[in-house]
Amino acid sequence: MLKEIVEDKHGDDPYDPSLYTPTGKAITVDGFENVTDAEIDRFKADGYLAIERAFTPDQIEDAVVAVEEMIDGKNEKFNGKGVLFERGVKQKVMDAPEDDRKTFVRKLQKWIGFDDRLDHFHVNPDLLDVLGRIMGEPAKLYSNQAMQKPAHIGREKPWHQDHAYFNLPMDTEIVSVWISLQEANHENGCMHVIPGSHLEGPVVHFRVRDWQICDTDIAKNRVVEVALQPGGILLWHGRVHHGSPANRSDKSRRSLQIHYIPESVDPNIVTQEERLAVYGSEGKDVSC
Repeated sequence: MLKEIVEDKHGDDPYDPSLYTPTGKAITVDGFENVTDAEIDRFKADGYLAIERAFTPDQIEDAVVAVEEMIDGKNEKFNGKGVLFERGVKQKVMDAPEDDRKTFVRKLQKWIGFDDRLDHFHVNPDLLDVLGRIMGEPAKLYSNQAMQKPAHIGREKPWHQDHAYFNLPMDTEIVSVWISLQEANHENGCMHVIPGSHLEGPVVHFRVRDWQICDTDIAKNRVVEVALQPGGILLWHGRVHHGSPANRSDKSRRSLQIHYIPESVDPNIVTQEERLAVYGSEGKDVSC
């Protein structure tokens, strides 16, 4: 049983839907075994790589059950910590039957280290091989979340760069991995990316609907939609512009998210002040 209802601090403010009008669909690879050097080169040029059938239906089914048990308070190791609900649903959660409360969850702050049905994902040798080929050295875990867009109420995640959130050296080659636990499509808020945007360097972020790139700085003529089946994954560079629209469909969208950095990077040498000196707007002649 849930012991506490904590809402995500960001709301569901209106946004221009044209921010997520795709001009194309992502190129996908079928399985880890088909990630050739050409796909690695395309990642370096485009900043993303989508792989369908990276994980089996059984692995995904087990993962869904494991996440639900963590949300429902049935995992004693996890003990309900780090579960965030969509903003404004506290009373609905309190009034809902216990089995339905998970349908209001926005995020699990961490999921690694609590269940064997989940822990194999971040150390999967095929995934680590692809990451090593991208980075040119072994990858190591930096951060992890389980992301959800509940049916009807799942909010937008505005366009941003992951590095804007992480206190890491500015030249760090962060690679984020998004594992689809349910079908992700345009209707339920799949990921959208702007190919090549990682090559344009850090972009100032603003606190508008979230910590985000200003809407007017989005290259809407280059937006690519990344639809995935359960078991598919998306890898993207820490500076690639990406975001996802709200979910107003009757289908939820669940995923596991993992962030990796090169093994040689010391994650403890950059302060928040140093990060915000690059990604923050304060002290700069900019506005949104």
